[in-house]
Amino acid sequence: MKASTFVYPWDVNGDPAAAERVAGLGVRQVTLASAYHSTRALTPRHPRQRIVTAEHAAVLYPPGERWEGRTLRPYPAGEWAPGDAFGKAAGALAAAGLEVHTWVVLAHNSRMGAEHPSTSVVNAYGDRYPWAPCVAQPATREYLVDLAVEAAVRPGALGTELESLGWYGISHLHAHDKTAGVGLGDAGQYLMSLCFCVTCRDGYAGIGQDPDELAAAVRDGLEPLWRGEAVDEGWPAVEKLLGAERAAGTRVWRDAIARSLQEEAVTAVRAAAPEGFQILLHADPVTYHCGANPGVDPKHVLGVADGVVVPCAGGPGLLPAFAEVGAEGAVLAANFGVVSGMGGSPVTLAEDAGRAAELGATELRLYHAGLASDQDLAAVREALTAVG
Repeated sequence: MKASTFVYPWDVNGDPAAAERVAGLGVRQVTLASAYHSTRALTPRHPRQRIVTAEHAAVLYPPGERWEGRTLRPYPAGEWAPGDAFGKAAGALAAAGLEVHTWVVLAHNSRMGAEHPSTSVVNAYGDRYPWAPCVAQPATREYLVDLAVEAAVRPGALGTELESLGWYGISHLHAHDKTAGVGLGDAGQYLMSLCFCVTCRDGYAGIGQDPDELAAAVRDGLEPLWRGEAVDEGWPAVEKLLGAERAAGTRVWRDAIARSLQEEAVTAVRAAAPEGFQILLHADPVTYHCGANPGVDPKHVLGVADGVVVPCAGGPGLLPAFAEVGAEGAVLAANFGVVSGMGGSPVTLAEDAGRAAELGATELRLYHAGLASDQDLAAVREALTAVG
């Protein structure tokens, strides 16, 4: 089974042994970040550093001329990834015999939200989420599509994986996060992620939902959670808290926005890419979910992209929804954490991969070779040898 591991440019650049080390894991491909959000990352084997602080969302290559004069534009990285950091790392990895695909983070950008607050998701209480651009706003959508094209189709890349191409919401570890005091559950996460910016309010009104009444209903629906009352999981719980008609109305608006953005971005990337360029989306088959793996309709997304990368940190249970579509030739990549300190389980990777294959997975994604310890990487090598 083909496997790829996620890597940052700073894992490779400045470390002459890095590319061969990654190739020695038994992976055929690397998914190398070309546009990424702010982070603080460990580099446990790098000869010159142990911690990299990426201060803001940035492109890891020099942004092109298409952005000149535009209000919304990507930011170049600072000293953590200077110049064409992506291109330099991609060259070293390709020289080690690895296929290079780009890893592009889209609707997740705290700096954009800080500098352009009107672009952010606004919840029913009026709080802005600066890390979450509202994907319904025309200017934001134009920015995301152009970023997808530029960051995906980099020289030497054979494909791309587009992360957060859909709605982002409250679920995000932001700075020193202190939001776990109340268990929101599946339903609360959805209600707290509904956007009430000007564009979304107009969108709700356009489908017959009064936005003021809807926002009030969301606030009322959340009251039991603030009191600490237990709430069931799944869409029926959303309907119980918000009312079935209002809940359905939010989906009409939000699902249409996400689907059209995915179609537009994939079409634009395909038009700019060379023949045979592979386009995958990080995705969750529960359509109302938000985040790095936004909810999609499996049949729709597999008719748009070449496949999906499916989160399997909690087990491979999300794979069947995509496999049941029966899309011939579609890539279903099961994404497993292999960093023990971040909850991954490299020692069970062979078993997990076998189970994922039984449920329809065609490939593996491993998060994340640059962050893992030597012991974790040894377990990965052993597992991939067993998987074959």
